[in-house]
Amino acid sequence: MFSDELVGLATRLLAAARAKGAMIATAESCTGGLIAGLLTEIPGSSDVVDRGFVTYSNDAKEEMLDVPHDLLAAHGAVSEPVVAAMAEGALAHSRAQLSVAVTGIAGPGGGSAQKPVGLVYIAAMRAGNAPVVRQHLFGDIGREQVRLATVEAALRLVQTLLG
Repeated sequence: MFSDELVGLATRLLAAARAKGAMIATAESCTGGLIAGLLTEIPGSSDVVDRGFVTYSNDAKEEMLDVPHDLLAAHGAVSEPVVAAMAEGALAHSRAQLSVAVTGIAGPGGGSAQKPVGLVYIAAMRAGNAPVVRQHLFGDIGREQVRLATVEAALRLVQTLLG
């Protein structure tokens, strides 16, 4: 289902989290659960993966992750403040010590001059710390490729928090 490269990256991330005794929660919008799907593709991942939230709609972000309505109204779902709030919400609503959240515009439509197709925000967070947020401009490379590039970038960001 996933490339050998992505499976290898996920395997290494799970091993690093396991070594630190850390569990992971995901909060996904544009990837629709692909990050959690990749992590759980690895046998034995249940001791590291706590849960995943697929919050595709704004209502889901508010209801499942406590992303403030005012934040969504002011900045839009595809924004740095919203992805940070998603990462915070994933930790607050799980038993995990690490979270990763993604929101973006995978395309082919839905983009604008301010928020083009391929724009993705990723946040990773360790309990007790502020979220680390990255913006990626993958470009209009196709829906599947934007989503897979987001999965890879998200795992790499979490890996940096593990050292």
